[in-house]
Amino acid sequence: MTRILMHPSGKSVECADGDTVLMALEKAGYALPNNCRAGACGECKVKVSSGQFDQGMVLDMALSRDERRQGYGLMCMAKPISEVLGIEWGTADARPRLFPPRDDARFVLTDKHRLTDRVVELRLRPVGEPIRYWPGQYVTLGHPDGGIPARAYSIANTPRPDGELVLQVARAEGGITSNWIHDQLQPGASLTLAGAYGSFIGDPSVDTPVLCLAAGTGLAPILALTEAALRRGFRQPVSVVFSARTRADIYGQGLMAWWRARHPGFDYRITLTRERQHGHLAGRIRAVLPGLFPDLSKHTVFAAGSPDFVASCVTAAKALGARPELIHTEAFFARQQPAEPDADHLLVT
Repeated sequence: MTRILMHPSGKSVECADGDTVLMALEKAGYALPNNCRAGACGECKVKVSSGQFDQGMVLDMALSRDERRQGYGLMCMAKPISEVLGIEWGTADARPRLFPPRDDARFVLTDKHRLTDRVVELRLRPVGEPIRYWPGQYVTLGHPDGGIPARAYSIANTPRPDGELVLQVARAEGGITSNWIHDQLQPGASLTLAGAYGSFIGDPSVDTPVLCLAAGTGLAPILALTEAALRRGFRQPVSVVFSARTRADIYGQGLMAWWRARHPGFDYRITLTRERQHGHLAGRIRAVLPGLFPDLSKHTVFAAGSPDFVASCVTAAKALGARPELIHTEAFFARQQPAEPDADHLLVT
């Protein structure tokens, strides 16, 4: 058992043998930003001020050699090898927020249906104690004993009394796990999930208009965040802009239309990037956003989707005055599999 010491707060947490620094912080309730849990995105990068750690296998684009020389590390893969590991993280942003994740939560798949040609929706109910989570977080799902690696998928619904989780899974070309889910997994199957993980969560203290930008199954965490805001009577306007390639790739429209009818402060727009369709916008987010929200200086912005999509959204939002500290992102990174590359995308915050 080692100890993780956070600076400048001086707070510390215990790290069990074999756990990464990220796992130790999460078990103690600290929300260190992270997206991929595989050394690929760089979101959990912090500077190590003292002690030694095994960094494990990470991508150079997430942690450059220069950053390594400066003492930075990716905490999702870093394992302490000294009695105390000091990290420069522990300000007010590190206040306890998360529920400790679980790695053996048993669920049964109660329903599976197709949303689009590429996306299926799963509904899972817990056999025992439900997973506790914040809207916007994700769980991992797979069948490692059967050669199906665990992959991360965002939860698309808010916590419910029966503990049901809704996941939306896109088929990835060559993706072992997503193809297994699409082609083999059937209702009635018993599954083991792990989580919840991620820090793509809303702050209940925020009192600003909210703009959510999503592409593909990036809509999943956006749906959960939006539902949570509407259910608790959030008084500021909440808007969703969903980017899809064609009309055939649209899903969730019925639910969002119901929200719009029920909640005067909610609205949504759909923009298509590869075709024109009456009633929908045409073009990528960066092209349509200025006409919809010319001033984002007072908005909180959430963006979820592919890394390129999220980066484009951040650039567009900043150009319209969005404050960096009020921009929250969730990019879906391909998880690294050295032995057997897999094109799956993490549907994760």
